[in-house]
Parts: sequence; C-alpha cells; structure tokens
Amino acid sequence: MSAPPPGPADFGTLKRFIPYLWPKGEPGLKLRVVGAMILVLTAKSTSLVMPFAFKGAIDRMAEKVPDSVSIAMALVCAYALARFGGVLFDNLRNAVFEKVGQTAARRLSQDVFTHIHQLSLRFHLERRTGSLTRVVERGTKSIDTMLYFILFNIFPTAFELTAVCVIFWFKLGPAMVGAVLAMMVLYVIYTQKVTEWRSKLRREMVESDNKAVARAVDSLLNYETVKYFNAEAHENRNYGLAIKRYTDAATKNEVSLAWLNIGQSLITNLLMAGAMAFTVWGWAQGRFTVGDVVLVNTLLAQLFRPLDMLGMVYREIKQGLIDMEAMFGLIDTPAEIADAPGAPALRLGGAHVRFSHVDFAYEPRRKILHDVSFDVPPGAKLAIVGHSGAGKSTLSRILYRFYDISGGSVTIDGQDLRSVTQDSLRRAIGIVPQDTVLFNDTIGYNIAYGRPDASQAEVEAAARGAAIHEFILSLPDGYATMVGERGLKLSGGEKQRVAIARTILKDPAILILDEATSALDSATEADIQSALGAVAEKRTTLVIAHRLSTVTDADEILVLSAGRIIERGKHDALLAAGGAYAEMWALQQAEAEQGEALAAE
Repeated sequence: MSAPPPGPADFGTLKRFIPYLWPKGEPGLKLRVVGAMILVLTAKSTSLVMPFAFKGAIDRMAEKVPDSVSIAMALVCAYALARFGGVLFDNLRNAVFEKVGQTAARRLSQDVFTHIHQLSLRFHLERRTGSLTRVVERGTKSIDTMLYFILFNIFPTAFELTAVCVIFWFKLGPAMVGAVLAMMVLYVIYTQKVTEWRSKLRREMVESDNKAVARAVDSLLNYETVKYFNAEAHENRNYGLAIKRYTDAATKNEVSLAWLNIGQSLITNLLMAGAMAFTVWGWAQGRFTVGDVVLVNTLLAQLFRPLDMLGMVYREIKQGLIDMEAMFGLIDTPAEIADAPGAPALRLGGAHVRFSHVDFAYEPRRKILHDVSFDVPPGAKLAIVGHSGAGKSTLSRILYRFYDISGGSVTIDGQDLRSVTQDSLRRAIGIVPQDTVLFNDTIGYNIAYGRPDASQAEVEAAARGAAIHEFILSLPDGYATMVGERGLKLSGGEKQRVAIARTILKDPAILILDEATSALDSATEADIQSALGAVAEKRTTLVIAHRLSTVTDADEILVLSAGRIIERGKHDALLAAGGAYAEMWALQQAEAEQGEALAAE
C-alpha cells in the first residue's frame, strides 16, 4: 500500500525531494539505490518464507508419523534461517544506502546555506538567527528520514500486502482478502484523518519551539545588555512564557499520538481476531490444518509490524514535509539583489568612484538619500561627516551593493554597479566597519579571513600594519588565541585593530573606513591613523567619520544632513565658510579641551 495521498503542496515538496534521491551525474549513488531496493525485495521474500516453514513444522508435529520429528526440526531450522536472512538483508540494505542518505542531506544543507548567503542584507537584518538555524536543521534531517521511510517502509509494505492477499486468496478464499483490504482502507482513512489533525498541532509546536529558541539565542547574544539593565528576571519571564507555549503544544501533540495508536491497534487486532477465529472454525470443519492457524497468525503478525510502523511513517513523512516545506521556503526566498544575466566582472582601471544623483529608501515611505552626487578620482580620499542618522553608512552599503538605489547611478571606472557581478565588486572593496564582529575562532583565523590563502608571514605583516602584532605575541597562545563568540574576549579597540589588519591583508582597490578608529584611545588612534594613511595612499578611499580630527587631510569633505549634502570642500575652506562643518568642529574642539581639563584634575 502507499501512504494516504498528500496535498498539492506536499506533491510539490516531494517532487523537489526526488533529485536528492536520484542525483544527476552520480551513477555510483544510483547503483546504491538500485542495490538497496533489490535487498529490500530479497528481505521481504525471505520473511514470507518463514510462516510456511513454521506451518510445515507444526503440521509434521501434529501428524505423529515416522520421520516427522526430523522433518519438523529441519523446518524449524529453515524458519530460524529465514528470520536471520531477513535481518541480514535489512542491515545490508542500510549499509548500502547510508551513503545516499548522507549525501542527500549534505547537498541539501549546502544548497540552503549557499542561498541564505545570497539573500539581501534586508533579509538578514529582519531574521532571527535561532529560528533560522532550527528550520535548516530540521529540514536537513527530514530528507534522510523520508528517504528511509518511503523506500524501506512504504514500498516493502505494499509488496508484502500484495503477497499476503495472493496467499489468502488461494488459502482462505476471496472473503478473507476482502476483509484484509477493508481493514487496510479503514486503517488508512483513520490514520490520515487523525494525522491531519496532529499536523496542525505539530505546526503549532514547531512554531512555538522556533520562538523559544530564537528568544533564548537573542538573549544570550545580548548577555552584556541584559547585565547592564539588570534584566535577568525580565528575560527569564519572557523565556518562561515561550517555553510554556511550547510545552503546552507538545503535550497536545503527545496526547493526540496516544489516540492515534489506540485506534490503529483496535483496527488491526479486530482483523487478527476475525482471521484467527475463521481459521479455527475451518480447522474444526476439516478445511484447514493446525499449521494453517499458525500460518495466518504469522503472516498477519508480520504484516502488522510494518503496518503499525506505517502510522508513524505517515506522521513522520507529513512532519518531514512540513519541515522541508519551511526549508524549501528559504531556498525559494528571492534574492533581492541579483546579478544581471550574463553580467561581466568589474574591470578595475584606477578605481574611480562616482555617485550621480543617487536617491535611496529602505522603504518607500522613508527616503534616506536625496540627490547625492560626488566624485572620488583614483587614489583620492573623500570624507563623509554628519550627525548620526544622516545616511553616512548607507553610502557604504550602496557601494557594496547590499541594496539597489531607487534613482541615479553609482559607477566604478564608468561601470554601473548593477551591471557587474557582485563577487567581483566586493573583491575590489575593503571595509573597516564601526561595529566589528569576529568569528568564534582564533585571532589568526580572523585576520586571515581577509585573504584565506595568505601565509603566516603575510598575516603577521598585516597585524603589524594595524599595530596589534605585539599585543598578539603577548598572549599565551599568540595567533592561536580564541576570541570568543562575536569576539567578546577582546576589547573594542582590539577588535577594531583585527578588522583593520583583515582589510590590510585583503589589499583592496577601494577602501572604506566607517568610523575605523572610534573605539581606540588617542595614542593608539595616532598609530592606526598613520597605518591607515599608508594603506590608503594609493587607493581610492571613503572615510565615514564622526571625529572630524581624523579627516582633516581628506581631498574633499562632504557634510551630510538628513540624506542631503549640505556642504562640501576641504577642511580649511569649510572652516572658513562658518557653516555646519565649522559648528561641528568648534563643538568637538570644546569637548576635547573639556576632557583634557578634567583629565588634568
């Protein structure tokens, strides 16, 4: 028999699932699938021999004729051998097929992981990490489970049911075959109806689980913030509510499972009772032997074992389809930023950056940039300053093409960013961000991330350029020192210097410094500024800064306010103009003098 028919969405999910079972260009894996199916049929055929051997042994014992004992013993041995053969072929099947299942799970997880990285920054800013990872984890595991259930339970059960019906037709008559088929239909309908009900409960449980995990991960990632605001009780309360919703949903799910098992057992045991009673009646009439009673019992018991499993299999397949549907939903999430068909790689000829009448909005109702135009010749240094929220960092995200603009154009060496591949574009740009997040690995790994094929000597040279080499050598484990999750074992200044070293190692044609020294003390800032000056000397550089003292040497300074350029020019000219830049400079100078006075006290 087959599982109850899934809905249209389920068929679509199964259709996408098949290529992982029968991968193109992989004859070795296909051969394993075929071999596993042959072993399945062999195991089932062997198991069908067992009841006849058992029947023969019982009949010989009942006859009490010469040689009956030796024949019965031989049949008992054949019965035991057939049982062993069934186990042997089942395990050989698992061994042959294991590589297919593992390969399918690996390829699916890689497909999802690759696609997630292709999605836009907007998607990643809106996602919840814990929920996302749980969706991928469950979806990946479900494909291996479904492969086993579909191939090694549903298909063999259908084969065994057909064989049992043929045996009963000739042995017990059409009425018994009709009873078996009626039981199967009733069993399938009951299983389908109850499982559909349970699927709704399962969806509620999965959603509650996702929210609970997301709440826990979000709270742990913000550990320091929780401590800053004495919010442990608040976090515990929120997590407790999330867990309670999950446990309530899980309880309903388990209770529904009990009702499903009770109903399935009632249906199968009613058939067993009827078939056994019919066989005993036939034995009393002289139509059947004592061995026939054993034959019917054993055949039905063997059929009921996978049939009892079939209810669980149906549930697992339905639940697997739910999990895979969510995961395929991730794969189907369109990439907001995509390369144009046949887009060429960026051809660098000096790294001339130009923004021409650029308009941009994260959402239609809130425009961020208004008619922004500027030109950065090869090797020049452009500084962008302004108060928080002016749109400064948005310019770097547009240059990286994390978002597409709504008006105007952005070009590098005359090539529109939307006409070249994102990979070649981002290889040409290096950034030292204001908020540096590191991988939970070694300092050496995080620096080498700028160019993974770099030698240790090159990594150390980059660290020297960022004035962090001596600090690293002072650590017990040196470059093998673990930085902790998100780099929390390092100070803000140390993390920023790692980011600077990483960018130095990348050696990009275009350099973006987004508040690159904001977390450094004055002495270290002077060292870093010197290093960054050397790095930027022959590169096109965009400096996004709040501290104006770091951009006095820029070839041009743009003052941004509410997404508009309100002033532009060199440092001295802007001071002489007495406008917004001059006011910002005076304010920062006064703050610096006040800080020095307080330090002197």
